[in-house]
Amino acid sequence: MKLLKDRILKEGIVVDQDIVRVDMFLNHQLDVDLLYQLGRELFDYFSKEKITKILTVEASGIPLACLTALHFGVPVVYAKKGRVRTQEGNTFSSEIFSYTRNETAFISVHQEYLKPQDRVLVIDDFLASGNAVLSLKNLIDQAGAELAGVGIAIEKGFQEGRGRLKALGINLYSLAIIASLEDDQIIFA
Repeated sequence: MKLLKDRILKEGIVVDQDIVRVDMFLNHQLDVDLLYQLGRELFDYFSKEKITKILTVEASGIPLACLTALHFGVPVVYAKKGRVRTQEGNTFSSEIFSYTRNETAFISVHQEYLKPQDRVLVIDDFLASGNAVLSLKNLIDQAGAELAGVGIAIEKGFQEGRGRLKALGINLYSLAIIASLEDDQIIFA
């Protein structure tokens, strides 16, 4: 998506060969108009999938998930990190490894919010190794629901996430795919 790529080139900051900062518009300070347009693009791509829920993980995927959900007219469910005492025994749970934070966390969704009849669209801001998506897929599988697709704002195409998801037959759509972050340059696929 040209709009997103242009914004990444204009404002993105290469931290190292694996990380680009875009938190000034995507996931810390939010450009809501941009997110609305990204959500519209994801809706256009997945509109025939009969989505009933959008699922993301706390916290940086929530803004894009919400603005995508506006176009679908469906609820957003986000997997909470850490253990939640009010939900003990009534959750689907999984572990998730955060590439950015370099740590493993416990995530959960209350069983009330994912049902077997749901067709779920996973939305996230980044795809790197695919760990977050696979952990969310685990929650969907526990619920007996169906993973209808995965929508990503920025994919790090130089990491193994796409390959891992495609090997499972997952319908993946990324709005921008970065091929390389070497020499402080953002190169798109």
